[in-house]
Amino acid sequence: MRSKVTVVGAGNVGATTAQRIHQLGYADVVLVDVVEDLPQGKSLDMLESAPVMGSDAKITGSNSYEATADSDVVVITAGIARRPGMSRDDLLLTNMRITSAVTAEVVKYSPNCIIMPVTNPLDAMVQNVFVSSGFPRNRVFGMAGVLDTARFRTFIAEELNVSVEDIQAFVLGGHGDDMVPLTRLTTVGGIPINELMAEEKIDQLVRRTRGGGGEIVELLKAGSAYYAPSAAITQMVEAVLLDKKRILPACAYLEGEYGINGLCVGVPVKLGAGGMEQVMEIKLTSEELAALKSSADSVQELVEVMNKARAEA
Repeated sequence: MRSKVTVVGAGNVGATTAQRIHQLGYADVVLVDVVEDLPQGKSLDMLESAPVMGSDAKITGSNSYEATADSDVVVITAGIARRPGMSRDDLLLTNMRITSAVTAEVVKYSPNCIIMPVTNPLDAMVQNVFVSSGFPRNRVFGMAGVLDTARFRTFIAEELNVSVEDIQAFVLGGHGDDMVPLTRLTTVGGIPINELMAEEKIDQLVRRTRGGGGEIVELLKAGSAYYAPSAAITQMVEAVLLDKKRILPACAYLEGEYGINGLCVGVPVKLGAGGMEQVMEIKLTSEELAALKSSADSVQELVEVMNKARAEA
């Protein structure tokens, strides 16, 4: 019997994620969106690709959550992008309301699922879904670190003209300008990166990684990245469905690890059938730990805005 994965939001990120998971062949997929007929049309198009791609998995679209019942994993991509004239808090509170409503429906129909939020601002939305769901922390964690790390690995591979498969790296912290690439632990074929390029070049690649999403937005003029984000989501979903015990960076609720308590922040975790099965607490230098806590402080500011909005509601 195949697993069941629901993807909420049939925009570019959600639809591409649904397509990638469906093509794997071992999970049936439900694509949900509020826009009438949109998820139905996209899912039918994907389903008709199955004979070519060799996938017997089913994919269906729906405007309601009844079709999502008993999902094993739910990916939340629903939300709006920041528009001209919209403040950061406007975006935060709008997507807070959206993800809260989505979470209520998800919990109603799939009370035993694992939820993976992807909506921006990512870390704050993971916190909101975690609080709204009432789930234990192993069943709510967000995607961002895999994407940020993939970008860092890509830039290193291009610079050194080597295979991306030989590059190991971790990017921690919030999904924003103060994310924390751990250059000290970055290796190429097991060789520390600082033995292969100058510190100035490493710093340049770190800056490009931090601005990776913005670079794509600037090039596209309208819209944002979705091919790499959907690939990152799929890797995490696969780790759960196949119980792979992958060690990946993810946004998880911390309970004292790294000196951070009660906040969702990007750290290395073990992903398997139980969801976020373990926070991998590695020893950081004082500079790395300070950078991680600074990044966490930025997340905390957003969480406080959400807490105030809840209190006033």
